[in-house]
Amino acid sequence: MKKNLTPGPIGVFDSGYGGLTILSEIQKLLPQYDYIYLGDNSRAPYGTRSFDVVYEFTKQAVLALFEQGCNLVILACNTASAKALRTIQQNDLPNINSNKRVLGIIRPTAEIIGDISKTRHIGIVGTPGTIQSESYLIEINKLHPDITVNSHACPMWVPIVENNEFNTPGADYFIQKDLASILSKDEAIDTLILGCTHYPLLIDKIKQYAPAGLQILSQGKYIAESLQNYLNRHPEIEKNCTKSNTTKYYTTESASKFKESASIFLNKEIEVERINIE
Repeated sequence: MKKNLTPGPIGVFDSGYGGLTILSEIQKLLPQYDYIYLGDNSRAPYGTRSFDVVYEFTKQAVLALFEQGCNLVILACNTASAKALRTIQQNDLPNINSNKRVLGIIRPTAEIIGDISKTRHIGIVGTPGTIQSESYLIEINKLHPDITVNSHACPMWVPIVENNEFNTPGADYFIQKDLASILSKDEAIDTLILGCTHYPLLIDKIKQYAPAGLQILSQGKYIAESLQNYLNRHPEIEKNCTKSNTTKYYTTESASKFKESASIFLNKEIEVERINIE
């Protein structure tokens, strides 16, 4: 179903706070646009939920952002990109409005890995949901069949970030343990993809325990560059994105709680509104 579009902001969705690391990089590269960030914090984390539940929750969030005037929505959540993106693109958008777009963050990461890994052996760390979906494995093998992909789920890394436990013995223990687990699978791994948007906040700690020479790939910069490229290639979408350099933040949880936790990710104070998307 096609409908004419009224220009609006770019929507950025995550189950929680991690997508703020993606939003920050997008804003840095493309500051002229308007953005709406939506965190489904009341139902986070998505990482351990089933495909059906993640799809339902993600679809509700996308519809809420469409209602707020967004014509383009970025699923800045690896779990939502892994478990819901394709169904929304193929089954839902044609019925909602075939002029609107929903993009994920797994494919842009898969695209650039071929230029980065020299040994063609890479590791991916992510939530249990992202790892079980094998979305990275599928996308990377599709684009770079010569690359060997090793995956490892790190269920404790998100709670470490969200509870601001970066500099505790617990953080050291789990990061050291999980890195040892994935690197022991394949001695030739030269690149590690951080397949969760929370993980860039642990990058200093990850580097501390990573062997010298291991390249650690944080998604934000590449997602921002991919979006810039997408808007250049699709002027019909770009013209429907408003440009007043504004950002609104919504959460399905307590606005004050989101505001407090978001400052860990953004290093600045923001205004937040609570929204119901069910």
